[in-house]
Amino acid sequence: MKKSFVLFAVLFALVLGVNQNIFAQNEPVLYFCEKYGNNGEVGVSDRFTTGYLTVMVKCDYALDLEDCSIQFDKYNTRAKEFEFYKKFDYVVEPDMKYIFFTKNDESDMKFEDPGFYRVFLLDDRDKTVASALIEIVD
Repeated sequence: MKKSFVLFAVLFALVLGVNQNIFAQNEPVLYFCEKYGNNGEVGVSDRFTTGYLTVMVKCDYALDLEDCSIQFDKYNTRAKEFEFYKKFDYVVEPDMKYIFFTKNDESDMKFEDPGFYRVFLLDDRDKTVASALIEIVD
């Protein structure tokens, strides 16, 4: 009886047009690679050794950003919470849908210490556009 009710409820929802796609992560997507070169992304992962990395952001629509920043928050195992670690400022074009953020003259996009990090792409008002987690190991 219970299975019949669930099946009926699902079919009823489909008939009414309540057919929405459910995704694990909505747009835009933030992820990491070792570097971005002529052949595109090299070494995409969410686990790296200490050192320089490239932060990638991909979206199906223009991000409408000009002044933005990448912020790292590191997980403090003693306090059991994320704490501010570093922040890097960038200027991009508003029509960009695919952006790579890497080391530049004014900043050092380097993960120096092993641990878990929460990485954010922030707009000019420090509102989160995209975020992801990364693990850095020795």
